[in-house]
Amino acid sequence: QVQFVESGGGLVQPGGSLRLSCAASVSGFSISAMGWYRQVAGKQRELVASITSSSASKTYTNSVKGRFTISRDNAKNTVYLQMNSLKPEDTAVYYCNVDLMGRPLFPWGQGTQVTVSS
Repeated sequence: QVQFVESGGGLVQPGGSLRLSCAASVSGFSISAMGWYRQVAGKQRELVASITSSSASKTYTNSVKGRFTISRDNAKNTVYLQMNSLKPEDTAVYYCNVDLMGRPLFPWGQGTQVTVSS
């Protein structure tokens, strides 16, 4: 059974940092591209960052380039999102999933709430 458990969210002031983690129970994790997505209430979920299976390639949506870093540990079936210089517009629920050419492959986990506010 596929399961994603996201953690690490919270309330942070603008300019602050958070590190999100996603533990994935996915067969073939080490050969799967992974993505971090986020959703603001009332809006569509968007792909924020993705990473290939070997970590050789990472891509980011323009709004987070230079501030967010995606990484993974295949031995732990875990993907991370380091978020620096956070802005109020980064406020959202963050999810991870297997990334199939920019689209999520499996049902979503519960996500982790990130709130950037003073």
